[in-house]
Amino acid sequence: MSKYFTNFPKTVYSLEDKVIGLDTVTNIVSRFSMEQSFKSNSSVYEKYNIQDSDTPEIIAAKYYDQPERHWMVLAMNDIVDPQYDWPLDYRTFISYVTDKYSANASVGQTGLEWAQGHTHSYILIETRTTVGSKDSIESRVIVDANTYANTASSTTTVTLKDNNQVKIDITKETQSYYDYEDEENEKKRQIKLLKSEFANKLEMELKEVFDR
Repeated sequence: MSKYFTNFPKTVYSLEDKVIGLDTVTNIVSRFSMEQSFKSNSSVYEKYNIQDSDTPEIIAAKYYDQPERHWMVLAMNDIVDPQYDWPLDYRTFISYVTDKYSANASVGQTGLEWAQGHTHSYILIETRTTVGSKDSIESRVIVDANTYANTASSTTTVTLKDNNQVKIDITKETQSYYDYEDEENEKKRQIKLLKSEFANKLEMELKEVFDR
């Protein structure tokens, strides 16, 4: 981490109770981000599935031979806060679910047990064109019991002006709170890693940005 911040600009800082003098400190609130078009270019990255033992530093050490380049892992995936944007390992995940749903649990029941035994209802809406599955868009809307009961599963096909067709499927499903949390956690596992041959160039660009 310290090596990463060596590229950041400096600023002056003084504590309120400091009578005289100013300290020169690193301006850690500065930000560096990659262009979205660059991060979306499949020729510059490889996909990687985060393991329970992985941290950004471990991945950077394995992939770039330098744990200090963990910021490349984070920036490539728009991860601002690794505590919340990084997948939890199994033990931490169980603790998280237990704590999150503890208020819902009855006497003698843990939050984990409550989450495993209770479900929520949602409407799944999938929209896809006749061009192919790559154009499929899926959205999930969690609804209350009344909305769920009054929504019917359906399939609708709409013809656009260019004669392409859009198919909209609406289905009703239920899922335990535990499975929902597990699914959300697992979504965070697949990330993009900048190919190692671009690492030096990106590091130079970072320095140039803050040298301006």
